[in-house]
Amino acid sequence: MSTRYPFTAVVGMDDLRLALLLNAVSPAVGGVLVRGEKGTAKSTIVRGLAALLPPMDVVAGCRFSCDPASPDPGCPDGPHDASAAGDTRPARMVELPVGASEDRLVGALDIEKALADGVKAFEPGLLADAHRGILYVDEVNLLHDHLIDLLLDAAAMGSSYVEREGVSVRHAARFLLVGTMNPEEGELRPQLLDRFGLTVEVAASREPEQRVEVVRRRLAFEDDPAAFAARWAAEETALRGRITAARELLPRVALGDAVLLQIAATCAAFEVDGMRADIVMARTATALAAWAGRTEVTSEDVRQAALLALPHRRRRNPFDAPGLDQDKLDETLEKFKGEEPEGSGRPDDDPEPEGPGDPDGPGDGGPDGGGGGGGGIPPQGDAPAPETSGTSEPAETAETADTPETPEVPESAPAPRGAGSGERAAVGAGEPFRTKTLSVPGLGQGAAGRRSRARTAHGRTTGAARPQGALTALHLTATVRAAAPHQRARGRTGRGLVVRRDDLRQATREGREGNLVLFVVDASGSMAARQRMGAVKGAVLSLLLDAYQRRDKVGLVTFRGRDAEVALPPTSSVEAAAARLERLPTGGRTPLAAGLLTAHDVLRVERLRDPSRRPLLVVVTDGRATGGGPDPLALASRAARLHAADGTAAVVVDCETGPVRLGLAGELARGLGGTAVTLDELRADAIAGLVRDVQNHRSERAA
Repeated sequence: MSTRYPFTAVVGMDDLRLALLLNAVSPAVGGVLVRGEKGTAKSTIVRGLAALLPPMDVVAGCRFSCDPASPDPGCPDGPHDASAAGDTRPARMVELPVGASEDRLVGALDIEKALADGVKAFEPGLLADAHRGILYVDEVNLLHDHLIDLLLDAAAMGSSYVEREGVSVRHAARFLLVGTMNPEEGELRPQLLDRFGLTVEVAASREPEQRVEVVRRRLAFEDDPAAFAARWAAEETALRGRITAARELLPRVALGDAVLLQIAATCAAFEVDGMRADIVMARTATALAAWAGRTEVTSEDVRQAALLALPHRRRRNPFDAPGLDQDKLDETLEKFKGEEPEGSGRPDDDPEPEGPGDPDGPGDGGPDGGGGGGGGIPPQGDAPAPETSGTSEPAETAETADTPETPEVPESAPAPRGAGSGERAAVGAGEPFRTKTLSVPGLGQGAAGRRSRARTAHGRTTGAARPQGALTALHLTATVRAAAPHQRARGRTGRGLVVRRDDLRQATREGREGNLVLFVVDASGSMAARQRMGAVKGAVLSLLLDAYQRRDKVGLVTFRGRDAEVALPPTSSVEAAAARLERLPTGGRTPLAAGLLTAHDVLRVERLRDPSRRPLLVVVTDGRATGGGPDPLALASRAARLHAADGTAAVVVDCETGPVRLGLAGELARGLGGTAVTLDELRADAIAGLVRDVQNHRSERAA
């Protein structure tokens, strides 16, 4: 890890390397979350860390990796006496797959043996395997929420509890938690971000020379992996020794009151929530001092700790990018600066010489075939430009309130000055608000979320059924009822209940699922009239915030001029949808039928990809149809009936304003088999206000 990888080829890799090493020195720091684009060797460097951890002593035969010097008194394989034989083995790196079950993560109890014999027959999970090692979660943002909660709880408490129908097992689970993610595929919730000790952003370098070096080292590794590893063995051995020395020094590092004041002042200045940031910064600064071979923490240690521990805790809403104002940080540290110990200065966080390496070795498409990047690092140019809304079309004759189509404006270009009457710059979104709950009727079986009713693994127990496959949630009462009539025939003589596998019943539970919310947004000239587009974008942004909180996938279809386009294919990245919405141009006719037909095609493909995730179609329009054929309204009605025939739940957000209303959005909603709401009715507080008005009216009448 020290010199095998050309860190300069990936921006932020030095910070990532330091963050991982600090966690290796002090696992109490709380792990690392690595955010970055695909193909940046995120998985590779994590796997490189595993080879650097010092060997560990374990109790022979213990499935929970107990330390012979201080075995866990509550170990399910214990108790271990002081004379127990010990083994020495390398530290493990355990990978948690995105599709893992709860039983695979925390372990499983043999319910049949527990009921019949009262025996705690426990099969350890990945948390037990990772004890005293590394637990690595690739694409952690795609992991189910309940698994993330279990994972982070275990990481925070240092132990894992398995509770099943009155039978409980506890075992130690202290590990270095590392998660990687591509923000384009969706974000973690802010409260989960806060549970990771440190966060680092990485991105591929755009310098050709550095990229050439990446390819050269990769090819050298593939030609002769053994020779390549031997070339850097001495440096890795030295780095392993330095980690061991820092661990031994760590208990002697002093954290003075002046430094603690700097840490507290920094967290207060950046208005981070709670006290976890203060604790993480203190632990990180202490590990930095130990890594540098010092026994006192300096202001520079505090500064480096803040840069690693605070950026992801600064997010005030899901669309805020992580970041930290370094000028403000320096000003705060200087204000509360105390006496510096001798030899302070910047810690030596990268003393080894930069050497050649395998930027994308076994972790990303290397010999072991793992990693999130897959297939090595392909040549990459500049980041792909955001999708545009297609080529500009010739101006058409506008009807009624429609205006000529707005010319495309590059994202980086300033708003046009002195533009003609037909040109409209992209309008900013209005202030977001809390929306009323939109849901899909019926009972689904999709991915866990917070929108529509569904059969889920977690939730309210509503019944029991024979298990299909492995039993994951025992319904105790139903199991006892099934086994009770057969006790005499089975020769029961003792107090225990004789239970057979056929008697076991799985609890059926009802919770909430996440849906695919597909937005179909009218961007024609009529929507830009009377300054409506700002309010419309604000409403869609509010719905996107709601989709983020309810763990939905989202997609965006827009229509204007002559056609419709998929501005954003269905994705878990609500942030990407918000960015596309912000740049959405307006103008031209209203090809409503094209928008509905494009949405129908998108949903048809998504049903094949993810049949269990039910869609919710949200059409944002005033209901006008002025383009797409000789009879645009009839075409739109036929397109709406296609969605109704598929049983797609639909909501039309009626954007029509003014004293005279045509009611076309309501007719469209009836054709879709859905409902229509106005922009005012979309607000959650509108319902509360209506209730208050009714209550006030009743009070006045009673008086």
